[in-house]
Amino acid sequence: MSGTLEINHVSHSYGARTVLNDISFQLGDGVIACLLGESGCGKTTALRCIAGFEQIADGQIAINGDVVSRPGHQVPPELRRIGMVFQDYALFPHLTVARNVAFGLHREPQTGHAARVSELLDIVGLEAMAARYPHELSGGQQQRVALARALAPRPALMLLDEPFSNLDVEMRERLSIEVRDILKSQNTTTILVTHDQNEAFTFADEIGIMMDGGIAQWATPYALYHEPANRHIAEFVGRGTFLPGIVLEGNRIKLELGEFHGDTPLHAAPGATVDVLLRPDDILHDDASTMQATVISKAFRGAEFVYTLELPGGGRVMSLVPSHHNHAIGEKIGIRLEIDHLVAFPRT
Repeated sequence: MSGTLEINHVSHSYGARTVLNDISFQLGDGVIACLLGESGCGKTTALRCIAGFEQIADGQIAINGDVVSRPGHQVPPELRRIGMVFQDYALFPHLTVARNVAFGLHREPQTGHAARVSELLDIVGLEAMAARYPHELSGGQQQRVALARALAPRPALMLLDEPFSNLDVEMRERLSIEVRDILKSQNTTTILVTHDQNEAFTFADEIGIMMDGGIAQWATPYALYHEPANRHIAEFVGRGTFLPGIVLEGNRIKLELGEFHGDTPLHAAPGATVDVLLRPDDILHDDASTMQATVISKAFRGAEFVYTLELPGGGRVMSLVPSHHNHAIGEKIGIRLEIDHLVAFPRT
């Protein structure tokens, strides 16, 4: 059984300090979402309010259409049919893997416990580890045990609080994909809290960017990257640079690199000066191009380099270039601009 979640105009404060400011979003059945933001933005507090660990000051929270939080009404956490996986996994060291998973069923009738534990250990790929103890497992295996335990009672909603942050980068990436696949196979509606953009983009169907206690934009990872709602989000999500441009008639912009047309309204009058967002994948290496840029720095990423390039007019852009094009610092290379999403903001 999965569930739906509705957050309607929720606010929360610690004393005089407002931590959540009128946030709203909805999750459909089986959707995996992420609250993404820097430390202190309110994302973990939002998760705690959903779980029932904090009382909200305004608004309401509903799971499967049932209101679980509003001022003066608070359903206890244990009655919300929510599964939680924390940063530290919180496994019982004196219990075997199987008994740790079975603990997730301690409020359920005993009948069928063994079959459910066996089913979950098979789902998370740990059926051979059932008799082992947590200290005998790797960090990734411990995380999968914690996930199996949280899934055991078939929660309506799964909450994940920075669950991969204690793992190394390679393990984090691999496990986040594995956990996503498991949650999708179980059609489990899920919210992940993280400050890691790569993790959010890999894991989530939808992402809410949290800034200063509010949700600055709620969208798919693709839309956040290519269609950020404002300059702050554009600077926060992914990598990119800004080049000055002049707005022309017909939703066109004139840049140092040429004139470009966009499908998205520019919301600026012809003649206005704007800053145009350019992602590294907008700048293509092209030996045949007459437009030249100078390599001023580069970062090797295995299959590609990320070059920082200086244009003849002094502007700087970044470009993703296949790594067999190993250009030296100070070398001039040919480039061309290929923009599918023309995004511009008022000049600051």
